[in-house]
Amino acid sequence: MFLLVFRTRVARLLCLFGALACIGIACAQSSGANRPGPGLAGAPSAHPAGLNWPTRPLRLVVGFGGGSSPDFVARILAAPMARALGQPVIVENHPGASGNIAADIVAKSTDRHTVGILINGNMTIAKILNPATSYDPQKDLVPLSIICSAPLVLATTSEVSKADPRSFLEAARVAGGKWSYGTPGIGTIGHLGMELLKARTGIGAVHVPYQGNPQVITGLVGAQLQLALLPPGLAQEQVKAGKLRAIGVTSARRSELVPDYPTLQEAGLKDFELEIWTAAAAPASLPAPIVQRLTQVLSEVIRLPEVRQKLFQHGYEAAGISGEALVRRVKADTATLTEIIASQGIKLE
Repeated sequence: MFLLVFRTRVARLLCLFGALACIGIACAQSSGANRPGPGLAGAPSAHPAGLNWPTRPLRLVVGFGGGSSPDFVARILAAPMARALGQPVIVENHPGASGNIAADIVAKSTDRHTVGILINGNMTIAKILNPATSYDPQKDLVPLSIICSAPLVLATTSEVSKADPRSFLEAARVAGGKWSYGTPGIGTIGHLGMELLKARTGIGAVHVPYQGNPQVITGLVGAQLQLALLPPGLAQEQVKAGKLRAIGVTSARRSELVPDYPTLQEAGLKDFELEIWTAAAAPASLPAPIVQRLTQVLSEVIRLPEVRQKLFQHGYEAAGISGEALVRRVKADTATLTEIIASQGIKLE
């Protein structure tokens, strides 16, 4: 009798342990399903089926020196990309030729582990501005993602009395060649943007190239210049100090970076849109599965709140434009800038 009772109790305990084990397995599966997405919790993103990549450190090639905006963007991306890929990500600076030296390195790379962090001109008009450029952005590069963008701010000296957009643009048109505008150099986005503005409005301001935007700001503050297109961070600092006035921004909508500044479209310049942007690109020879993998990882990284915040603090809005939208954007910007270069006869000296 005692033996029968003992066996019955043992059987019940085994059933209970089995049920608890099943519950534990179900809980573990449920917990796994609710974990953060690929790469966002520090673990590598899942590899697409059959893709054994990356197999060594990835390098981000930047066409400007340390402390430049593209360098800053690359270093923001490096750590989260390394976590997502499961390999170190190294930033390499190769400054010169407005970033075209770095773009050429990327275009000619065959190691399958090189990505460029490039600006507008490197991916659109490099060959058009200078036919001697050793790579063709349309043929030798594949765009992966526009990482971040920002409008330009049309700024003027604080001595100009008419600061509302419509009145200012009319005053600039009437002034003709008596007014001048400054840029960081021939072929820069500030230069091409001002020539686009001149073509759309009939303004006749004379171009004065400088070594960089700090010198342009000095010229504006000292009233040697009357116009310039500046990055929003630089412009806002001077506007807040009362040294410059902001007329408007070149984006299609008001920018979160400077929400109080109107767009030039609000001043009647229909379809006027031009932004500065930083993008990631790879050599055109890179196999499609790796291109897809990089695009996926960049999309994940750009969505991270800490990445978006750091970009915003540096004067950029996170973009994350990829795929067909990216191709359309590059083609549209190339067409707009090419038209200005041709119509105004702009050439690098």
